Amino acid sequence: MTFEDWIGKISGWVWGPPLLILLVGTGVYLTFRIGFLQMRLLPYSLKLAFTKNQDKRSEGDISHFQALMTALAATVGTGNIAGVATAIFTGGPGAVFWMWVTAFFGMATKYAEAVLAVKYRVEDKDGEMSGGPMYYLERGLGQKWLGVLFALFGAIAAFGIGNLVQSNSVASVVQSTFSVPAWVTGLVLTIFTAFALIGGIKSIGKITALFVPVMAGFYLLAGLAVMIMNFDLVPAAIALIFTDAFTGEAVAGGALGTVIRMGVARGVFSNEAGLGSAPIAAAAAKTDLPGRQALVSMTQVFIDTIVICSITGITIVMGGLYTGDTTAADLTSATFGKFLGQTGSVIVAVGLLFFASSTIIGWSYYGEKCFSYLFSKKVVFYYRIAFVAAVFVGAISQLEIVWGVADVMNGLMAFPNLIGLLGLSGVVVVETRNILNAIKEEKNEAKTFSA
Repeated sequence: MTFEDWIGKISGWVWGPPLLILLVGTGVYLTFRIGFLQMRLLPYSLKLAFTKNQDKRSEGDISHFQALMTALAATVGTGNIAGVATAIFTGGPGAVFWMWVTAFFGMATKYAEAVLAVKYRVEDKDGEMSGGPMYYLERGLGQKWLGVLFALFGAIAAFGIGNLVQSNSVASVVQSTFSVPAWVTGLVLTIFTAFALIGGIKSIGKITALFVPVMAGFYLLAGLAVMIMNFDLVPAAIALIFTDAFTGEAVAGGALGTVIRMGVARGVFSNEAGLGSAPIAAAAAKTDLPGRQALVSMTQVFIDTIVICSITGITIVMGGLYTGDTTAADLTSATFGKFLGQTGSVIVAVGLLFFASSTIIGWSYYGEKCFSYLFSKKVVFYYRIAFVAAVFVGAISQLEIVWGVADVMNGLMAFPNLIGLLGLSGVVVVETRNILNAIKEEKNEAKTFSA
């Protein structure tokens, strides 16, 4: 058995039913503990995330919006296009429904992660914030060894799923669609990444605040255009998603377990709820209460899965190509091509290009913070050099083994993080009461002022 085969077996074990059940189960448990907050306060959370008038006097390095965009930059990636296609190809249209279910409970998980990240963050001698699972595992749960494990897995995953495989995906797409040599794409992407990393999180926050809304908006408009121009196909597609979710008859030969497993797995892969990556960005946000930034972070899952993945999923089901000879890798491109011709294929290629590029930027910060936790802030400069160099290496290399190792490291990150979330759920409940009381007081003050 080759090393690649061994990695594949380990990846299958790590991402097996126990982890998927633990991820979703934690989300369900937290949902009940915070009183279905993701449903009750979603409109308020979205308003808070996109408002310009934020409290600049609070401690932190970047705004709510910049923290959200940094996290979205890391999560909105190949999972939103290729991941959804794989879920439907393997599990059928019903997999989209289970992605939605995973996202709903994942919003509670993401909320809890951000609460703890801000609650237990630390400020270094330069006035920069550091936080995330490694800090709430050490300072909140009192288990530094779990924090070290998380940081180790996260540091390795940053070079894999957050760098090498992303630059490789970009180079492959650009070469196949626009005939640009991989080394040229790698060089441009390397320069872009170096520029983004120069100023640390403040620079990353500013770039993603401009970059992410444009790239997401571009893809969403293309998907909505397909749905509007073919609106007669939309109701049937949505109905099929719901019916197939409980029968599994469309593709998987009645294997309902396959439908659910693929929906849950691809949903988690896309929004990363429970993996512990996004709270590292949330910890840098300027906020007066942990719960306030947590509400903003919660919207990341909604935007990533409920909005962007839904556009991909519904469009693919409308196209109906998942039952033919089209491969999973080409399914999204072929579907957009069916509705928009060559323009559709180019749109998907450009979407993948921007999504994968943004993932590199977001994960650069995650990896940097994991490295500095393990070795101190003195290694950050050397880390950035290595990270930038890896971008070029990824663009010009064959990375089958790296994909497997990165997948394993991503999954291993979840175990210590979920232990922290469950062990500190009481803290999450207390901070939830604090933010609810603050919102209530603000509403009363607004009524008094208007009167």
